[in-house]
Amino acid sequence: MTRRTALSLTALPMMAAPSMRWPVSMFSKHLQWLPIGEAAVFAKQLGFEAIDLTVRKGGHVEPENVETALPAAAEAIRKAGLEINMITTAIGGASIPQTPAIFKTMRALGIKYYRWGGLKYSEKLSVKEQIAALKPMAKTLAAQGAEYGVCGMYHTHSGLGEFGASIWDILAVVEGLDPATIGINYDIGHATVEGGFGGWVNSFRAAGPYVRGVALKDFKWEKNAKGQWRPEWCPLGDGMVDWSSFAQRLKGTAFNGPLQLHCEYPMGGADHGDRQVTWAADRIANSMRRDLERVRGYLAA
Repeated sequence: MTRRTALSLTALPMMAAPSMRWPVSMFSKHLQWLPIGEAAVFAKQLGFEAIDLTVRKGGHVEPENVETALPAAAEAIRKAGLEINMITTAIGGASIPQTPAIFKTMRALGIKYYRWGGLKYSEKLSVKEQIAALKPMAKTLAAQGAEYGVCGMYHTHSGLGEFGASIWDILAVVEGLDPATIGINYDIGHATVEGGFGGWVNSFRAAGPYVRGVALKDFKWEKNAKGQWRPEWCPLGDGMVDWSSFAQRLKGTAFNGPLQLHCEYPMGGADHGDRQVTWAADRIANSMRRDLERVRGYLAA
């Protein structure tokens, strides 16, 4: 697929972005088959109001180039008529020497939120020991957040060995710190995998003011080739997430952070963040637009 093919979508009618309490961001991982300027135009045409920009190895911005590449990306995004209200980083999961440069550049550009996480449990230490060992990292990030005026949001995943999957562990790590500087990016898809009936309700309530961002995705339980039950991501609204209940609970809080749409289900490689995709641009656009329309429908109902 050529860039010209992708940009031919500008001939399609633009979906108007209604006035809503929260802007909906497109996770730029799913647009990495386009340079960021063209990706922003693409997202704008679909009706998104903002971009959650990947600033990590293999993302739209490489961490070592953050001081020059992030300002250029932010300018391109804003030129397309979108906001850049958060970035997704690899901070936390590995040693990122560019962390101070990332925060300094965010401050200069007026970007408040960044996503961190990717922490894993070790079988060699107890859960209690690992929680205690991670508290200094969170305290340091909170102090840097206060210094630079940014807020780190730990992204919750699901599955064996995933720190934060149960929510209680990451809450124990950030407890007592200022939610304006350190918090949680609550992924309702992963939260439903971990607690499909009432568990997600409890985890969302427990997280309270530490929910600084919300990631939106959906899934179904399916058997793989080995006959094992596994969560399979699917179009938003086609899976097991109770969107009506979640939207109602979200609107009943003081939440004012970024909402991010994740399209992790099969989408010709765009779901994985591939640089080359096998789906035509209009097919990708139709899937993303459908998910966005459903998000807005649930929030408006």
